[in-house]
Amino acid sequence: MKPGKVEQYIHEQLAKKGALLFALIDPLDYKSPEDAIKTAKQADQADCDVVLIGGSTGVQGEMLDNLTKAIKQVVSVPVVLFPGNIGTVTKYADAVYFMSLLNSRNPYWISGAQMLAAPMVKQCGIEPLPVGYIVVEPGGTVGHVGEVNLMPRDKPKLAASLALAAQYMGMRFVITDTGSNPKDGYVPLEMVSVVASVLDVPYIVAGGIRSAEDAKNVVTAGASAIQVGTAFEQGNATAKMVEMVKAVRLAGAKRIRK
Repeated sequence: MKPGKVEQYIHEQLAKKGALLFALIDPLDYKSPEDAIKTAKQADQADCDVVLIGGSTGVQGEMLDNLTKAIKQVVSVPVVLFPGNIGTVTKYADAVYFMSLLNSRNPYWISGAQMLAAPMVKQCGIEPLPVGYIVVEPGGTVGHVGEVNLMPRDKPKLAASLALAAQYMGMRFVITDTGSNPKDGYVPLEMVSVVASVLDVPYIVAGGIRSAEDAKNVVTAGASAIQVGTAFEQGNATAKMVEMVKAVRLAGAKRIRK
């Protein structure tokens, strides 16, 4: 499968900026669809590079269709689905993380859901982004729903081995995720660094990134992109987005200069 427009866009932006910020909108975490749409618009205005829609549970059907259409009307960047299951697909998105949850104990999340979803993705005409998905302690809702053998936070080499296996199996992106709003924060920087050191594909770090300082540290450690959701749901989202984007751009620029 040749890279599609969204995958090409991500690589072009990485070459230009050094690192990217993806804003995640989980509709169930907002009081109303209008609030979710407003946050997506703010993310675009703050120069976030991709808007993701999805979550661990319940984001599907007419709600997903309507929300995706509305967000597409107010943003200029790609709108990508972050699926929680086979129902989290809509033809109104630009692309979908076609993910395999690599450290699940249940084969359904590794290849079963993907078998069921593939015809739907093809019929919808949206671009599949092949993603190896690794859930790190504490794991949150996704760890519970996905029946995950959680990756220990103190085993960076083990995480790197699984990430490299994902690349060797043909996955063109790798994500490590601690789950939504983890008490212990984002993936340990040592793990980010070790995982990044073995990969030739873009590496996305998700979960627990709450501030510009967090964003800078994770990108400096080696992440190609950071994925932020919860931090943009409260308070002055625009100001936080602008600060985080600035931090990502500065850290990315240093990477390019090296």
